[in-house]
Amino acid sequence: MAEQTAPPVIRDGAPAKPDAAVVRDALGVGVAVGLSGFAFGVTSAGSGLSVLQTCVLSLLVFTGASQFALVGALAAGGNPFTAAAGAFFLGTRNAFYGLRLSQLLAVPKAVRPFAAHWVIDETTAVSLAQPTRRAARIGFTVTGLTLYVLWNATTLLGALGAEAIGDTAAWGLDAAGPAVFLALLALMLKSATERATAAIAVLLGLGLLPVLPAGVPVLAAALAAPLVLWFQGRRTAPAGREKDSR
Repeated sequence: MAEQTAPPVIRDGAPAKPDAAVVRDALGVGVAVGLSGFAFGVTSAGSGLSVLQTCVLSLLVFTGASQFALVGALAAGGNPFTAAAGAFFLGTRNAFYGLRLSQLLAVPKAVRPFAAHWVIDETTAVSLAQPTRRAARIGFTVTGLTLYVLWNATTLLGALGAEAIGDTAAWGLDAAGPAVFLALLALMLKSATERATAAIAVLLGLGLLPVLPAGVPVLAAALAAPLVLWFQGRRTAPAGREKDSR
């Protein structure tokens, strides 16, 4: 009961946001990103997955960047286990989103398993942008529902229309999903540490792409975070020792 009757939590003294404005913003994100499911359906079918496999992947996984990483690695001839591992580790970011959203949304326990399936980049971005818990809940729900319905509907259309489109590489549709993910991520890189981590991850991924099997560069790019943390520790350690010696 404490979770259901939690206060609205107005952050930073911001005024309450009208529900209509929250719904409008959430619909904008949900529709814009949901339509890119068509690109995933085409890319997935072009990589050799059946229409059924493609649709089940969107229904059950429902995290675009990981889905594109999986089918992209398969299309490049990568090992299925390596491709799945890369997609899995890329999807672990949603677990960290969930830790933050669980405090912000404070949904009842019975709803949490269903809400967890919608914890993705877009719902997190919309929810965290709201000034109150009520607005965050509305933003999360509208974004998640709109995106889930559209993403799966357009995935089906893309998979069915893959043969009519032909070579997906010629259209560049396989880049649509990652481009949307990067656009959302760029807005969240506010500190120097975050920007440095992203830059090193890009360098690792692109630099190792020609020499490692498909799917492995994605895993190697995850080393950017511990590298940046280690470097920061090396920089702060001398300052700490100097302070102790005084």
